[in-house]
Amino acid sequence: MVESAPVVELAPVVELVETQASPAVGRLGAVGEWAGTLSLDVARRNGRSIAVRQHHDGALRILRPHYLDESGQVCYVVINPGGAYLGGDRYLIELDVAPGADLLLTTQSATKIYRTPNDRAEQHMRISLGAGSRLELLPDPLIAYREASYGQVTCVDMDPTASLVMAEVVTPGWSPDGGYFRYDEIRLRNEISIGGRLTVLDNLLIRPGSGSPVDGSAFMGACTHLGSLLVVDARVNSTLADDLHALLAPKDDGGRLGVTLLDGPGLALRALSRSTEQLNAMLGAAVDLLRKRWHGQEPLNLRKY
Repeated sequence: MVESAPVVELAPVVELVETQASPAVGRLGAVGEWAGTLSLDVARRNGRSIAVRQHHDGALRILRPHYLDESGQVCYVVINPGGAYLGGDRYLIELDVAPGADLLLTTQSATKIYRTPNDRAEQHMRISLGAGSRLELLPDPLIAYREASYGQVTCVDMDPTASLVMAEVVTPGWSPDGGYFRYDEIRLRNEISIGGRLTVLDNLLIRPGSGSPVDGSAFMGACTHLGSLLVVDARVNSTLADDLHALLAPKDDGGRLGVTLLDGPGLALRALSRSTEQLNAMLGAAVDLLRKRWHGQEPLNLRKY
């Protein structure tokens, strides 16, 4: 098992937490009602990936499928009609990608976390990837506002021949005076099992700290935004890691980029910035390189707006 580390050591703001389940986030299936649930099963039929089962309830919906190219990869967009996550909200998303199927899952807009005065907001994901399947999980940024506390747990069980790409950008919300809101805490936990064995545990805590503005020197140096990319695929190797670093280094004007090889094989990419746009550009370039090299696909253009 490999536990990936943050790009920089700026404890206690960005740090690894205990390998067992954190009480602040809880395990999948924790007791309590879901504010919204979404279940999607995808299989390959006649050269295309299609939904063979889908269900939603509460404050989660999914838009009709669309195909961005001729590869047969299906793209689904998740929406939250309520517009934001509030204190005590808990959401569950379950994905099953059958052998040979290919799914790109994104969101309609940024995930906004508002004040959570009495209880954190949570999102839990259970993902199953069959032999030769592929999942690209590419949501819009996560925006946390003043006094927001959020936990996200993603558990993946994948076949050794499956391919997984997961991206995340975390950014603070803006206040009316043009400054950054100081959220309380964000915990992101990814548990990836390959062939039934827990192989990668990526556990990240972001806590600006009492009395410190998000844009203060106590929070990731002078940076305010964090980008993360996890790739688990048998084709990952040191050459790919070097190529990604060479591609992204010119976009990294602050020297806050790191690429780490993981068992799996896989890699973890972390980048820090003061700009959502910069991180989106960096992660987008990395995803485009993978899509072109492994699948012959052109650069991704979701055109949501």
